[in-house]
Amino acid sequence: MKVKTTGLRPRGILTAGALATTAVLALAGCAGGAGGAGETENTEGTTELTVWVDAERVDALKDVAAAYEEKTGITVDLVSKDNAKIKDDFIQQVPTGKGPDITMGAHDWLGELVTNGTVAPIELSEKKGDFLEVAYNAATYDGQQYLLPYAVENLALLRNADLVPDAPATFDDMVAAGTFVVEQGADGNPYHLYPFQTSFGAPVFGSDENGYDASDLQLGNAGGEEFAAWLAAQGSAGTISTEITGDIAKEKFTSGEAAFWLTGPWNVGAALDAGINLEVDVIPAPSTEAAQPFAGVKGFLLSAQSENKVAANDFLVNYLATEDVQTALYESGNILPALTASAEAASSDPIVGGFAAVGAEAVPMPAVPAMGSVWQFWGISEAAILNGAEPVATWQKLAADVQGAIG
Repeated sequence: MKVKTTGLRPRGILTAGALATTAVLALAGCAGGAGGAGETENTEGTTELTVWVDAERVDALKDVAAAYEEKTGITVDLVSKDNAKIKDDFIQQVPTGKGPDITMGAHDWLGELVTNGTVAPIELSEKKGDFLEVAYNAATYDGQQYLLPYAVENLALLRNADLVPDAPATFDDMVAAGTFVVEQGADGNPYHLYPFQTSFGAPVFGSDENGYDASDLQLGNAGGEEFAAWLAAQGSAGTISTEITGDIAKEKFTSGEAAFWLTGPWNVGAALDAGINLEVDVIPAPSTEAAQPFAGVKGFLLSAQSENKVAANDFLVNYLATEDVQTALYESGNILPALTASAEAASSDPIVGGFAAVGAEAVPMPAVPAMGSVWQFWGISEAAILNGAEPVATWQKLAADVQGAIG
């Protein structure tokens, strides 16, 4: 998908100012969207909702906060928080009763937050069909919805179309066509290699209708062994190397030395600023199944200690889950919206559309607490294989170590 190399980062199809006006008019006039007027009445005497957001999203939410106050009389206090500290602050403050009613967060926090009792479920099931499937699935933990999703982020293959005009059909086709880079480093980077692992039929965990099943570790299956052998071959050939850090991968692609870069939307700006004639492709599979990257879903969480749960749920489900607001949030960060209508509109931007096409095959990053035990051993095991360790034995030790840590 081709983009003019103007040196500017891609923007959405509507300006933030137009969206803000539309959001206020639409929300103030329709009683909070699909929920109807009955759901926007202030039935619990609430006077204020406190919502923690990062600095980039504050302006995008000011107008919907004003619309909510106009309709209900409830003030929405938007508190700008440091992204790096927001989760820890939330965990520490909620038990004291001093935390917010709602916080911005990520779906892979859910295992920790649900387990320690800091978040409460929200009533999202009636809007299941309004969201991208991967976003709704990521919002669900143990069969209940805890996250109001607003954005989906995943890897894709960036291609320099001046060096390679056509998208490769397979991993081998890609390697034959030009230099490929992917971030690794001395400790490995399994997040970036996971699409290739899934192509061999080796997910981390099995899953059912309630999400991932941490008791069903799939790492050590036959597909995992095949992936390990393939990974060893890539290391031997120099196709994938622990010497390639994120900065080195960026330099090689933006300088024109590499034709392909497996990365996320956070690096699109650097490629465009470098004047690369950029296209975004589906990740080429090295084996028989599709290459499925992890999807990270961003959203809003309801505090278990909120004294204003009815109003907070109403604000989440009937105001933040609307097309105008989700599109405004997209405009503030250029990440694919979680709401289907907003995602389809944003995908008219070819960069966003390219990532959306890959995201259609993506799977939510596991949010189960056991995932911490996987990360502990995963990267160093893959790095060892890339650097010449016996692949099957190393992979099986990885699976055994993870199983032992999970218990």
